[in-house]
Amino acid sequence: MFVRLAEQHRQFVQDLVMNLQALATVLENRGYLASCYTCGGQMNSASFMVSLGDDHLIRFLVSDYGITWTEMRDDRELMKLEGAEAINQLQELANLVKYQIKPSNSQQSLLHPV
Repeated sequence: MFVRLAEQHRQFVQDLVMNLQALATVLENRGYLASCYTCGGQMNSASFMVSLGDDHLIRFLVSDYGITWTEMRDDRELMKLEGAEAINQLQELANLVKYQIKPSNSQQSLLHPV
């Protein structure tokens, strides 16, 4: 049973990494500064970052050890989430792409108005 669960977890992480890479590409095409870096060819971890403008940065890390969403503004941490909550926040970011919201220097925050 545990071997099966471990393999399912590895597959989940790989799927998440592939989706992060795709999201970074789409965000770049929409005018955002975005990147997704992976370590090695096995796609078992990734570092995803996107700038939403006005020194507003999102960092999403995924690996076998966990999943973390960190949102920063002016080099200060606004919010840090882990696990399912981090993935839910990633869905909000994906919705920005889905509904084609463009980056703007005048917006304070696309995800959390200040």
